[in-house]
Amino acid sequence: MKGTLVSLSTPVVMGILNVTPDSFYADSRKQTEAAIEERIRTILSEGAQIIDIGGYSSRPDAAEVSLEEEMERLAFALDILNAHYPEAIVSVDTFRAGVARECVEEYGVAMINDISGGELDAGMFATVANLKVPYIMMHMRGTPQTMQQYTGYTDMMEEIMLYFASKVRELRLLGVNDIILDPGFGFSKNVDQNYQLMNHLQEFGVFGLPLLVGISRKSMIYKYLGGSPAESLNGTTVLNTIALMNGADILRVHDVKAAVEAVKLVTKTVNCQLSTINS
Repeated sequence: MKGTLVSLSTPVVMGILNVTPDSFYADSRKQTEAAIEERIRTILSEGAQIIDIGGYSSRPDAAEVSLEEEMERLAFALDILNAHYPEAIVSVDTFRAGVARECVEEYGVAMINDISGGELDAGMFATVANLKVPYIMMHMRGTPQTMQQYTGYTDMMEEIMLYFASKVRELRLLGVNDIILDPGFGFSKNVDQNYQLMNHLQEFGVFGLPLLVGISRKSMIYKYLGGSPAESLNGTTVLNTIALMNGADILRVHDVKAAVEAVKLVTKTVNCQLSTINS
């Protein structure tokens, strides 16, 4: 990515930079130059290896944002990022091929994070193939505005696995080599389904592809425990730990320090188990 090979032999942390006015977690919204620069500095200083920048809120019932407005928000933040931290590895969170192309070609973004798995822009897969950048493909039904109307599954895991199998094949045929899977916690899944998904996370290992998990401060935590996104850091850390122990390679988070510590502790535990077995 961006000329740098990122090893996933140890899981890495992706820090969220929201440049939207309506993201579900109010404290994550950064819109002034000073706030954006401070957020970038915090993400990197706390140990994240990737910054994921988004200009279109994907929370349930989020307002529609035009392509022009999304790109304007992203360009403002990317100019700041490139001015202060030009070596940072950046992912753009967008489902629009045109936005993805401009961010990569004009601003040096290293990877594309598409919540729709190519479903919301028919040109996305061809664009990714042409740009030759890593592609994060998430499972979702419908749109951010309608996704919670599509939580009915005959067999949720079977349907998600078939979804990825079909799309991975399509991407491979186009020559896309670097694919990352995101099972889409909170997207077209109710609270119980999110925990079922977490319980079956290891099954995605059959694809032999990196796995990204994004559960940071989501409603699967506070709708079950009570409270709000602001009160969901502890729940986030618990679930991130479970995800790591079940095969997660990338954690997408608001709270980088806590996630980095979870990675260190889980990695230490696993390494100690291995050395005990080998001794």
